[in-house]
Amino acid sequence: MEAATLYFHYPCFDGLVSAALAWEFLEAQKGWRVGELCPVNYTVRNTWLNGELGHPCAIVDFLYHPSADFWADHHATSMLTKEVETDYQRRRANSCLFFDEQAGSCASLLFRHLGAASAGKPHFKEMVAWADKIDSARYASVEEAILGEAAALKINRSILLEPGADYARFLCKELRTHDLDYVAALDEVKIRQDEVEQRIRTGLKHVEGQIRMEPGAVATFEAEPGKDEMINRYSAYYYAPDARYSVGIIHSEEGTAITAMRNPWREFPSVAIGRIFSQFGGGGHQRVGSIFIPKNESQRVPDVIKSLLSQLSLAGPEVNV
Repeated sequence: MEAATLYFHYPCFDGLVSAALAWEFLEAQKGWRVGELCPVNYTVRNTWLNGELGHPCAIVDFLYHPSADFWADHHATSMLTKEVETDYQRRRANSCLFFDEQAGSCASLLFRHLGAASAGKPHFKEMVAWADKIDSARYASVEEAILGEAAALKINRSILLEPGADYARFLCKELRTHDLDYVAALDEVKIRQDEVEQRIRTGLKHVEGQIRMEPGAVATFEAEPGKDEMINRYSAYYYAPDARYSVGIIHSEEGTAITAMRNPWREFPSVAIGRIFSQFGGGGHQRVGSIFIPKNESQRVPDVIKSLLSQLSLAGPEVNV
């Protein structure tokens, strides 16, 4: 069989685990030979549908494409156009296409359908549980979310440091064959994780003086981290634990990343944050969304922030930091 390409969302722990699961299933059960692991991110959103993908190809934890021979995702914003949604509906009954926007992670969706095929890889079950926890932000505390000591969390932090394609492929291969403790202890992972942890601690100090509360109990902060800093997306809740939503605006030489999320440690109905971001060309889930605006489009940033804050503040009490 011709070598296949496996596309997976990265940098994303769920994307990595989903790729490991799909890779195992496709080779062991479907007779594929995966020749290329191809990490993709939403920076390709505007060109994703422009051409055909080679066959055979699989896509996990990422946007639907009509060329996909195998596809799985759980994002509410997976269908970029009405035409591709129609294509998915036409093909779904007779193809390996799995979609459930209620799933906490793509890995859990895949494991639900393909788990029996990975009976010889017992470490997959723990990996899937952590992918579900990380992707659905079900952390026990803000401290665990930012600097948790579990092996999965250390691996997750390691991908925040210059997340190149080679490191993505390295992790995918290791996670397919080894458990989380083994992978987290590898020198390649440990060196990166230690560097990220130090940068996060420095970034927390940076954010402390930047938090401000907007109507609707939305904690916001804006920062341009230095080379020795990294801003964790949960940082706002470290200093504003009672906020309902947070919005982080992070500037860099390449552009501006805007991320919003509901507070996972408070119980209340959340607006569909991923759908809000899709209005601007971004994406996400019910409880978290993001967009990256390149430097040459920086004039868009104020309008995106204004619209985002307006929609997040439609309901909710004021909260003081």
